[in-house]
Amino acid sequence: MNELASPGVTGASEEWSSSWGFILATVGSAAGIGNIWRFSYVAGENGGGAFLLLYLVCIALIGLPIVIAELAIGRVDRRGATPAIERLTRLRHWRSFGILSVVIAFLVLSFYSVIAGWAFKYLLGALDGSLMRVASGGHGEFFERFISGPLQPVIWQFCMIAATVLVVIGGVRNGIEAVNRVLMPALFAIVVGLAAYGLTLSGSAAGLRFLFAPDWTALGNPSVYLAAMGQAFFSLGVGMAVFVTYGGYLPARHRIPQAACAVVAGDTLIAILAGIAIFSTVFAFGVDPASGPELAFITLPQIFLAMPGGRLVAIFFFALLVAGALTSMVSMLEVPVAYLVRRTRYSRRQLVPALGIAIFLLGVPSALGFGPLETINWHGRGILDNVDYLVANFLLPAGGILIVLFVGWRWRRHDALTGADLDRSRWGTRWGLVWLWLIRIVTPTLILLIILNGIVDV
Repeated sequence: MNELASPGVTGASEEWSSSWGFILATVGSAAGIGNIWRFSYVAGENGGGAFLLLYLVCIALIGLPIVIAELAIGRVDRRGATPAIERLTRLRHWRSFGILSVVIAFLVLSFYSVIAGWAFKYLLGALDGSLMRVASGGHGEFFERFISGPLQPVIWQFCMIAATVLVVIGGVRNGIEAVNRVLMPALFAIVVGLAAYGLTLSGSAAGLRFLFAPDWTALGNPSVYLAAMGQAFFSLGVGMAVFVTYGGYLPARHRIPQAACAVVAGDTLIAILAGIAIFSTVFAFGVDPASGPELAFITLPQIFLAMPGGRLVAIFFFALLVAGALTSMVSMLEVPVAYLVRRTRYSRRQLVPALGIAIFLLGVPSALGFGPLETINWHGRGILDNVDYLVANFLLPAGGILIVLFVGWRWRRHDALTGADLDRSRWGTRWGLVWLWLIRIVTPTLILLIILNGIVDV
């Protein structure tokens, strides 16, 4: 009998207190800087509406099936990615997913915390008014001076990692779930408010056309496909076992398909609302939407300076970035924490600070990559950009391929459907077979084709 056949197996001492708490925490894990800052500038660089169309296709055919697969693995075994896979198969290459997921979580946190630190610095600057005292047109120099310094980027990176450590050390209910119950409703209210405000600006209609009216010529560029898939992986956080880890705390009474759909829908909605807020504002002020990563830290602050009530808008925008960053960082840190708590004799309180220090040290080169270490680059990209490119476009998809092949081909069909809650009714079984077909054939094929397209294009 397969050891992973029944969701009743429990090895976890902690659980989410409710479905609502789980959904808030899981949407929070996905809806971070990737949805707000990264989605907007990647969409701006890759044709707007055409990119959005490909992004939605990747979310539906790649992201959602992997979310269901990860949640199923996590809840069935309740021990994290590597232990679950080790119990199912003795083939070493299948076990690599668990190790890969921990490595990816470390790498993402190493540069993600740097960008989160930038957002935190700008939030405090908006609150004390210093950001609004920068001379018109001077935000580029202000940002360059800040990120090229030898100390400030590291200090703000440390602050965000410290905040993440304080949340994760509190555990699932008292730390992760409690914080997300406060931050996620606030994040959603802010992004809705910013989108509504953006739509009131003269010229915002051009921003909506850019985001929702595809430029079909952009589809002839292979890099757009790679960017859309990379954004889908980065936005949802699939491929690094966040959903495996969070699924391990999900009680058996909760249905995985409904939970997965709610999480994916919430994550996608926040990304689109952020796109509406940013592009309506950018076009209203006649700014190039393809201004790249500096969109949030140079372009928008200059716009905030020129608009009525700009300081308040700046406060809300950077609060949105910081809240999204923190909820995502918490979920990523929980991946190695959950793994090591179950595999070592150390407690959560002992492991979390040690892991925080390790991630901080790993991220220092990314923090200094625009200043003292700016000469280190590859293909014209600095340290942070190269780590981002590697993780989003290759490592996360590789993790995604491993999980779908593992669930689709190493798990028996009945066990996979049972683990994913797709065996309980005729309706469920029908959709379960569609899901199996996706994770066995469609999802891995699409991932491989898009990666190969991107490699050829590079």
